[in-house]
Amino acid sequence: MSGATDAAAAKGKSSLPVKDSAQRVLGKPRHAIGFAIGQALQAHYDDLVAAPMPDRFLVLLAELEAREKQRG
Repeated sequence: MSGATDAAAAKGKSSLPVKDSAQRVLGKPRHAIGFAIGQALQAHYDDLVAAPMPDRFLVLLAELEAREKQRG
């Protein structure tokens, strides 16, 4: 390694241009990484949607509904 490359590595910077380093993440092309991120986000969203509604939130919704009925 050259002195400049060692200095960049010590600062946590890659000596590769951003485009090249992004394509080399985990040895996969960028579109594959984006696809994997999209799948992980979708799975997380699906888990959130399937989770039961917290009791406190249900109470707040009921209170809001009651106030709106009072206002007529």
